[in-house]
Amino acid sequence: MTNFTRGQKGKLADLGLTGPFAVTLDIASGSMEVDVSCFGVDANGKLSDDRYMVFYNQKSAPDNAVTVELNGPRSVFQIDLARLPAAIDKLVFTAATEQGSMRALGNSSLALGSAATFAFAGVDFQDEKAVIIGELYRRDGSWRFGAVGQGFAGGLAALLKHFGGSEAGSSAPAPTPAPAPAAAPPASKISLSKIRLEKRGDKISLDKRDSGGYGRIKVNLNWNQNAAQGQAPASKPDTGFLGKLFARPAGRTGGIDLDIGCLFELSNGSKSAVQALGNSWGAFDRPPYIHLEGDDRTGSISSGENIFVNGTHFDQIKRVLVYAFIYEGVPNWAATDGVVTIEIPGQPSVEVRLDSDSQHAMCAIAMLENQGGNLQVTKLVEYFGGQGKITAHQAMDERYNFGLNWKAGRKD
Repeated sequence: MTNFTRGQKGKLADLGLTGPFAVTLDIASGSMEVDVSCFGVDANGKLSDDRYMVFYNQKSAPDNAVTVELNGPRSVFQIDLARLPAAIDKLVFTAATEQGSMRALGNSSLALGSAATFAFAGVDFQDEKAVIIGELYRRDGSWRFGAVGQGFAGGLAALLKHFGGSEAGSSAPAPTPAPAPAAAPPASKISLSKIRLEKRGDKISLDKRDSGGYGRIKVNLNWNQNAAQGQAPASKPDTGFLGKLFARPAGRTGGIDLDIGCLFELSNGSKSAVQALGNSWGAFDRPPYIHLEGDDRTGSISSGENIFVNGTHFDQIKRVLVYAFIYEGVPNWAATDGVVTIEIPGQPSVEVRLDSDSQHAMCAIAMLENQGGNLQVTKLVEYFGGQGKITAHQAMDERYNFGLNWKAGRKD
């Protein structure tokens, strides 16, 4: 592997990167929240097409030329340079915070597949709130990588302005698009806003943007991969995605199996559950218009587990209770720093963090409700354990009055 230093440049072909590859950012920010982004800019260094800014509110560029999976301190951008239009001359990778400064970073890195890495840390910066980490750029008909490591005084909004983008809610005039072979897309503004429900009971109501409903709603459950103090480093080979976060009991050789699921109630009164237990996967294009995407039993899928809600038929959904359940293994929620992210087309992402301690196996995370046609999200983060003949599922059901009949089950 080639180790780049600040200011060093090199051809991707010389690194063996001739096809699609991953750009992985590992940001050691501790408790400080850091947002990473990729700006696809033109020959003038400007974001002439806002669709090529890939970040937490827009996780893919056109034709999936750039996509990102955000997983706490690790962010993985999948890059396919052949899919980029000629008007995109450079991909710039950045990190920004509004809580402190880049001086607080620990040992961090940017990796190009398994071919090259660029290490940086807080000692490289002063009080800047952002850093331009590295860039992929065209030169003389070939793509190259440059290790930048340059501090930037402002946060993400300042970076956006620097690259010529326009933030939603800003009164600044939109920049004139650079000339391009194809017609420029309609002028738009980028929303940098995120909604975080901080305390149990906090809620937010999201209006529909048009008569088509809410579109494809994605509910993602994931965990930060930074190890808790005193635990083994996250890179230890024998720890998987969930193994890093849950202590294995003595003698156990299998991994932890954690499931995302939901209880739902439709507007016609029907109620049930969507979960891997019992192979109740639901359906997206027919009732209940809720679908669970697979079941990760190994902990190897860094993007976590997803439930999709068909917001086009949101009028037929009354409420959805999203939960996580430890099907196998010893619960240690204090180590997870878990987060549920709710992504709705055209809306800011909504975050609900599992920030309470419990040894119970079940956590009711969030409630999605139809309130007069608008989607209301409420933070729950309430834990349940089984007692006697009452299972954790049944205890949660009784608490939120779904009234389902429960019996012991397993996954095939």
